[in-house]
Amino acid sequence: METVLSGIRSTGHLHLGNYYGALRNFVKLQDEYKCFFFIADLHSLTTHPHPDDFHSSVKIILSEYLAAGLDPEKSALFVQSDIPEICELYVLLNMLAYKGELERTTSFKDKVRKQADNVNAGLLTYPVLMASDILIHRATKVPVGKDQEQHLEIARVLARRFNNLYGTEVFPEPHALSFGKDLIKVPGLDGSGKMGKSEGNGIYLNDDQQTITKKVMKAVTDAGPTKPNSEMPDSVKNLFTLLSIVSEPSTVEYFREKYNDCSIRYGDLKKQLAADICKQTLPIKERIDAIYNDDEYLRKAVRRGTEQARESAAATLALAKKAVGFKVF
Repeated sequence: METVLSGIRSTGHLHLGNYYGALRNFVKLQDEYKCFFFIADLHSLTTHPHPDDFHSSVKIILSEYLAAGLDPEKSALFVQSDIPEICELYVLLNMLAYKGELERTTSFKDKVRKQADNVNAGLLTYPVLMASDILIHRATKVPVGKDQEQHLEIARVLARRFNNLYGTEVFPEPHALSFGKDLIKVPGLDGSGKMGKSEGNGIYLNDDQQTITKKVMKAVTDAGPTKPNSEMPDSVKNLFTLLSIVSEPSTVEYFREKYNDCSIRYGDLKKQLAADICKQTLPIKERIDAIYNDDEYLRKAVRRGTEQARESAAATLALAKKAVGFKVF
C-alpha cells in the first residue's frame, strides 16, 4: 500500500484553501492509502510565535483536522515535534542541500521580501525540513498546492542525491497527489494570489456566519463590465472561482450570464457566495467547537498517531544512518 503524507503549519486556523485544496479529500484517502497527517509546529517557529499561543495553535489545527473528517482509527495524526527522528533526518539532509539552490526557491524569496527583519536560517532550509517530513515516512504521494510543488521537487532531489551518494535505495521519490486533473489553488478575497494565512485574505473553517458574510462583502471587485462578454479582471475571476467551488453549477452559470450581459450586481453575487460558503463550513465549525473542548479525545487521537509515526520514522532513520555509516560502539 502506498504511503501518503500531508501537514499544515500550526499558525492560525485552517481556511477554505486548505479544505478544498486537499483536506476534504483526505477522508477518501484513508481507505485507499497508508496515511500520515501532521501539524507542522516546527515549521511555524520561523515566524517566532509567542509561547502562550504555541500549544493552543496546535490544538486548534488538530481539532479542525478531526472535524473535517480525519479518522484517527484509519490514519496516523500527530504533531511534528513529537517525532524527534524528523529533526535527525533534517540534519542529515541539510548536509546534502546547497545554499544556492535553497536561495532560489520562490518561497524563500517571498519571505525575504515580506519579513526582511527576520530572515533566519530556518526560512532558508524550510524545504529541507519539509523534505524530512516526507522522506522520514518514505511517502510516495504528497497532496500539495501549486505553491508547494517546488518544495516537493527539492524533496525528490534530496532523495536522489542521498541514494546516489550512499549507493542505496532508502528513499523513494515522492510525487504530487492531485484530486482531479490539476492541483487546486483557492484564491483569496483581496483580488490577488492564493488564499493564505499570512496574506490575511482567507475565510476560515472556524469563522461564524457574520464573520464570513462581512469578509465576502469586502472582497475586491471592479466597477463592473461595460461591454458584453468582456474579460474578467483577476479580482472578479477569484470570486467566480470561489463560487464554482462552493455553489451549484446553475448558480455559477446564472451569475456568469449576468456578467456577460453587463447586468451583474456584485452585491448579489457576494451575498450568494457568503450564503453558500456558510452552508459548507458552519456544520464543520460546530464539530470543531465540540472536539476542541474534548481533551481526552484529542489526547487519545494524538497518542495513537504518534506511536504509528514514530515506528515508521525510526525504521527509516535506521536505514538512513546505516547507509551514511553510523554505527553504535
